Amino acid sequence: MKTNYFPDTGSLNIDLSEQPSADSREISEGVVLDYDASGQLVGIDIDNASAKVDLHRFVVSKIPASVETIAG
Repeated sequence: MKTNYFPDTGSLNIDLSEQPSADSREISEGVVLDYDASGQLVGIDIDNASAKVDLHRFVVSKIPASVETIAG
């Protein structure tokens, strides 16, 4: 799983899988779910994310994986 924030557009992208998106569905204004060819959820895109979510705090809890931070 990978998250990316793009300050120039205010978009937050959450990649849940390495699979490419084959279909996208806007579930509410500016919130798009991406699905692979088999219908599995592979990503979430949030436009103007700073108005919809708190970007100042990111908490990862009880995920059985290492956390990698990439300064951008």
